[in-house]
Amino acid sequence: MNYSKVNNIVGWICFLIATITYVLTLEPSASFWDCGEFIASAFKMQVVHQPGAPLFLMIQRFFSMFAMGNKTQIAYWMNIGSAISSAATILFLFWTITALAKKTLIKVGEELTTGKLISIMGAGAVGALAYTFSDSFWFSAVESEVYAQSSLFTAIVFWGILKWEAHADEPKGDRWLLFIAYIMGLSIGIHLLNLLTIPAMAFVYYFKKTDKPTTSGIFKTLIVGILILAVIQYGIIQYLVSFGAYFDLFFVNTLGLGFGTGVLFFAVLLIGAFVWAIRYSIAHQKKLLNLGLISTVLIIFGYTSFSMIVIRAKADPNLNNSAPKDAFSFLSYLNREQYGDRPLVFGPNYNSERSGVTEGKTIWRKGDNKYEVAGKKSDYEYTNNTLLPRMYSDDPKHAAFYKEWMHMDDSKKPNVVDNVGFLFSYQIGYMYMRYFMWNFVGRQNDEQGQGSGFEGEWISGIKGIDKMRMGDQTHLPPSTVDNKAYNRFFFLPLIIGLMGAIWHFKRNQKDAGIVALLFFFTGIAIVLYLNQKPLEPRERDYAYTGSFYAFAIWIGLGVLAIKEWLFKKLTPTTGAIGATVIGLLAAPTIMAEQGWDDHDRSTKLVPHDIALDYLQSCAPNAILFTYGDNDTYPLWYIQEVENVRPDVRIVNLSLFDTDWYINGMRQKQNESAPLPISMVPSQYVQGERDVMPYDDYKLAGDVELEKVVDLLLSNDDGDKVPMQDGTKSNFLPTKNLMITVDPQQVVSTGTVPAADASKITTKMDWKFNKGYVTKGTLAMFDILAHNNWKRPIYFASTVPSEQYNGLDKYLYNEGLALRLLPLKADTTSSDERSELTNTPALYNNVMNKFKWGNMKTATYLDPQSSDDTFIFTNIFSNLSSNLIKEGKTAEAKKVMDKYFAVMPQKFYGIRTVVVKFYIAENLYKLGETARANEILSTSGDYINKELTYLADVSQSKGSITGSQNVQTGLYYLDRMIKTSKAAGQDKLSTQLEKIFAGLESRFSMYYQQGPQQ
Repeated sequence: MNYSKVNNIVGWICFLIATITYVLTLEPSASFWDCGEFIASAFKMQVVHQPGAPLFLMIQRFFSMFAMGNKTQIAYWMNIGSAISSAATILFLFWTITALAKKTLIKVGEELTTGKLISIMGAGAVGALAYTFSDSFWFSAVESEVYAQSSLFTAIVFWGILKWEAHADEPKGDRWLLFIAYIMGLSIGIHLLNLLTIPAMAFVYYFKKTDKPTTSGIFKTLIVGILILAVIQYGIIQYLVSFGAYFDLFFVNTLGLGFGTGVLFFAVLLIGAFVWAIRYSIAHQKKLLNLGLISTVLIIFGYTSFSMIVIRAKADPNLNNSAPKDAFSFLSYLNREQYGDRPLVFGPNYNSERSGVTEGKTIWRKGDNKYEVAGKKSDYEYTNNTLLPRMYSDDPKHAAFYKEWMHMDDSKKPNVVDNVGFLFSYQIGYMYMRYFMWNFVGRQNDEQGQGSGFEGEWISGIKGIDKMRMGDQTHLPPSTVDNKAYNRFFFLPLIIGLMGAIWHFKRNQKDAGIVALLFFFTGIAIVLYLNQKPLEPRERDYAYTGSFYAFAIWIGLGVLAIKEWLFKKLTPTTGAIGATVIGLLAAPTIMAEQGWDDHDRSTKLVPHDIALDYLQSCAPNAILFTYGDNDTYPLWYIQEVENVRPDVRIVNLSLFDTDWYINGMRQKQNESAPLPISMVPSQYVQGERDVMPYDDYKLAGDVELEKVVDLLLSNDDGDKVPMQDGTKSNFLPTKNLMITVDPQQVVSTGTVPAADASKITTKMDWKFNKGYVTKGTLAMFDILAHNNWKRPIYFASTVPSEQYNGLDKYLYNEGLALRLLPLKADTTSSDERSELTNTPALYNNVMNKFKWGNMKTATYLDPQSSDDTFIFTNIFSNLSSNLIKEGKTAEAKKVMDKYFAVMPQKFYGIRTVVVKFYIAENLYKLGETARANEILSTSGDYINKELTYLADVSQSKGSITGSQNVQTGLYYLDRMIKTSKAAGQDKLSTQLEKIFAGLESRFSMYYQQGPQQ
């Protein structure tokens, strides 16, 4: 059997193993974060968030066709698309490893022996399968996100450059370079990570074309590789569109022609220039110029997938992020301008003082007949600037983190050394190396790591080493040992990878250097470029899978190192088999065994069902305000794809400050009528009423909201205040707002039942809670002022309270959403007052409408899904508490039975103790003593184990670790003691007192006056 045939067969076997793995463990519906948006947008060819992923959407739309019209299966088949893309990545990784191994082992003209064949195939299988089961890659492989396809394109281009190297001396060998250029152009329509392979590929080209590489040649190649990357990243992706936009500006504003004529002229000019240049290169036999020009054309040709963005934006789909319909809005979309900038080489620290404002480029927007000035881009000037500013965010939470992490006081102005220290200790050490170790050493748990030192860490399973890093590990807590992401690889994959890297550098320094460059540019270089802020809302390991891919190459080559260094006395064939078996056991096998349970999402439907529950919480034709990714994207999915509750209008407050989003809200979407917004586009277009100040005019009493809206929309200079830059702005003259309520109107629209008419207030008054009004707040005020209770208004329960704009006392819980109701405010003290709850609606939702995402029976709940167990447990607790206060004990007992039937009783961190405590309180009130005792007993045991671990770690480190968890645990343990005593459960209270006393004695040295809640 020849090499090529064996190479293909074993490669496809690895593909099959990966495919089966990912199909068996993939999520059956939409996942959290961006997946809901991507699935909804792919299904209807809509426009996703910047900078777009048009080719990804088109590929996923193809996979959706396999659902055969079953809308509930569309997400599943799109997830299959990611699984197959990921498995194909494994196939190309296998072929990459075998190509590198063969090139190193087999010299030109040398015979391929059986032993070497087995060694090469073993290396490919071990490396490919290790990456198959690596934590971060596996995570992205089972959901509909861009990273699976991005990894595939990265694998293809790196494999492609090795194919070029093998065939470079053939007459048509350069076709592989053209193939790579086209694939790179296409990859831009998925994700830009693929471009980071360019510097490594530049060295493949250099080493192939240069007989005797020199130090200067190596440096020049590195610079050329980075320049090519920059030309594509900025020259093609951004400046090409920028030139087109400014051509259009000239043609429209100066020549008076129609929109798009300048872009068309520029396109014709560009095509003509390339045709002439290519013909010139052929006529003058300039081969390198010809190759560069055709490669550039192919990259641009692949990049044209972005035309789909403009085409679909013009169709005004429901999801039309940034609405990039014209040249300048498209340019802004590609440049990700809504996300702002971050300093990379020079800039301020978190505590640098602002010294002025610099005016930048003009911001253009499309008007009726020509482009109009929307404003000027401005940037603050700062004192105390520094090189490599890594601690630059002036957000108070970030500033506090910087100071704590770097042990700095308020007076310290960070210098270059401090910033570099933060770069290496946090951005590289914590936010990259921690992820790297998760994949190849082991993982403590799936808790979000925020630098606490006891959650979300890497862990090896070798207690002596783990103790040196993390303190005493004698009594590991349930949050670690009971967590399915508690994966211990005992350093084995890392060791094999390091062996492979050392072997590679010894045997083939050039190729090893190329892999090292790939590792660097897809890992550390991203860290440097992103300049990440601390306290991210989620772990970011998915961004670095390219570097883990490079390391997997070395894991594969580690098989060759084992054979050469450990089995040199065995026959070549026996040594090759032995090394392969050891490699398979030490890397992919242990990684698969440890990682399967925390990557198996096959039985989980939490994102799907929680989206359904959000919508089912709403009355017909409701307006639902959301705020974040996970309370918006799953809702977009279930509405746009499964057509669930198309009558509800979802309004994301994070996007409401933009003109394009308000435009969408003023249109009919699905079965939802346009929102009652009186503003016209000229009043809220980009640059108009972006932010309006509060200027207290000392007005007596409360002011009708409609009058405030009219003032904020007035174009009369007398209704405006002067600003520092000489312009005038609308303003808010008072924070004391009101809406006059017609009780008959409220009853007639069904907002409040007729039986509760006496509870309706005739005047809703509240105090606005901010010092300025944004465009989005104005739009919300406009809706409130003109809705007249015709459409129910809700806020998602996860919306931050500051986004209620002061309406808190009129928001009533009906499930996963809080309904705005014009009821008389409860004047009882806050201690005695129930949470504002529309109990009948909430009871009906919980008992008859809600689905629970298989929370109780799912094989694994990821951190976002387990977070939702807190939300639901809190709903059960509040509902039963209100029913008890209303004397409806029978219904309260049914609610508790439902809770035990659908919710997992597992503890997901100390927060579970908190919500379970209130469940236990209600159970005692209902006479369900045994159940209450069980909850408090297991909670006490859990607190004891968690805090004993923290006490051990604190003692070994000499300072307290996990202070917030300690305080929360002791506080609720004390309350559990009092509650069980009050219920006459003396045996239980004694048991809990003993636990409390033991823990208090261990932590007393850290608290002079005891822990405070």
